[in-house]
Amino acid sequence: MEIVKEFTTDNLDTEIIIYQSLRNDIESINEIFSDGLIPIIADLLTIISVLIYMFWVDPLLTLVCLAPFPILLIATYFFKETVNKSFIQVRNAIASLNAFVQEHLTGMSVVQAFAAERREFKKFDQINKQHKQANIKAIFAYSVFFPIVELIMALSIGLLVWWAANHTNAFGTQNNNAIAAKITSFILCLNLLYRPLRVIADKFNILQMGMIAAERVFKILEIPEEPGSILVEEKEATKCSGKINFNQVWFAYNDENYVLKNISFEVKAGETVALVGHTGSGKTSIISLLNRLYPIQKGTIAIDDVNIDAYDLHDLRKQIGVVLQDVFLFSGSVMDNITLRNPAITREQVIAAAKLINVHDFILSLPNGYDYHVMERGSTLSLGQRQLISFIRAILYNPAILILDEATSSIDTESELLIQHAIDTLITGRTSIVIAHRLSTIRKANKIIVLDNGEIKEMGSHDELLAINGFYAQLHKMQFENGNGLPISL
Repeated sequence: MEIVKEFTTDNLDTEIIIYQSLRNDIESINEIFSDGLIPIIADLLTIISVLIYMFWVDPLLTLVCLAPFPILLIATYFFKETVNKSFIQVRNAIASLNAFVQEHLTGMSVVQAFAAERREFKKFDQINKQHKQANIKAIFAYSVFFPIVELIMALSIGLLVWWAANHTNAFGTQNNNAIAAKITSFILCLNLLYRPLRVIADKFNILQMGMIAAERVFKILEIPEEPGSILVEEKEATKCSGKINFNQVWFAYNDENYVLKNISFEVKAGETVALVGHTGSGKTSIISLLNRLYPIQKGTIAIDDVNIDAYDLHDLRKQIGVVLQDVFLFSGSVMDNITLRNPAITREQVIAAAKLINVHDFILSLPNGYDYHVMERGSTLSLGQRQLISFIRAILYNPAILILDEATSSIDTESELLIQHAIDTLITGRTSIVIAHRLSTIRKANKIIVLDNGEIKEMGSHDELLAINGFYAQLHKMQFENGNGLPISL
């Protein structure tokens, strides 16, 4: 969806921008009723009342006065089409401006580091000019339409005067007073008739902006909810053993451009499986499918020999714990970030979990320990410290299946041993799927699956894959036999 695609630079910033955009759109929709529809309805009632009065007084004279009215209808149609296109361009230009400003405020340091201020300013100036041109088109439409309304009204009054002159000559002076009164009343009626039309044109701006805003809101409302269970009988929320089976799974994000092709493997309960491959090989897609974030096109995925579609979605995800590379922390205490304000988790349980993975001393070293206030997005903590907190969170929720998605790729060397100990503790006794750039972290895995371009190239233990001297062996050689001992990212 376009609305969402406009904001992809940062998760938190994305949420803020989308919220602000939705709030503005809803305010625009509110203006449709408060400043648009209600005044327009009042103006339409005025117009209808005036027309009824004019036809009641003198139908022929009314037709004469309204002779130029078809011209106004044609002008109104072209005005509506022009303004509609202009306002869509204005809205798109505003969205582009907002996205550009948000993106460059977030990445200001990158722009400054590469001395790209002038280039980016020129790009901003170009977008701003597009916004200006779109507004000029809308203003030009109004500047043409309003004089047309005035000219048509003047033409109607002119026809009224012409009719009065002819009828005065025909009937003499005996009806002059009556004709004068009629002419005066019709002039007032024409003002009451045409002035609301101009006001309606003014309100049309509000209606157009509101309709565009409503279209954007409806696009969000029309996003389908996550699919629930597709089978009639759902599996009850019981603790699963963690057996995983992928059977000839094919998956594509768009159409039939498959990112996973005929993926088949089995993970026994309590085993540790490592996914290895270059960026874009399909590692993250596999764990996304396991969490049922996307529907698959072909094949089946089962946990404990039960199709994952048969599980209640909430219960399924309670069985799966995920530790990501980029840990997100909320503004609040360390305790709140670990428990996620779950009242069922006590402080004693948190401390016990921290001690289990040797993180207790690190937390006590922080000011106020477990009550240390974490700033927004965990900005006051290092990447390694945030990762350690996420490990405590994972072990507390005690999932049957643990997924480590490149959880060690951003960890400094000093923290690597502590992190590795935490990982070893986490994966003990539960099914684990590990995605890692550092092959040193997956040597102990029961099974290593080597992916390339969405296909399984090799599968086996560390020693087995080295013995066949294939793709995995080449990756291992690149990292550990390059002469400098430095790991090379896959």
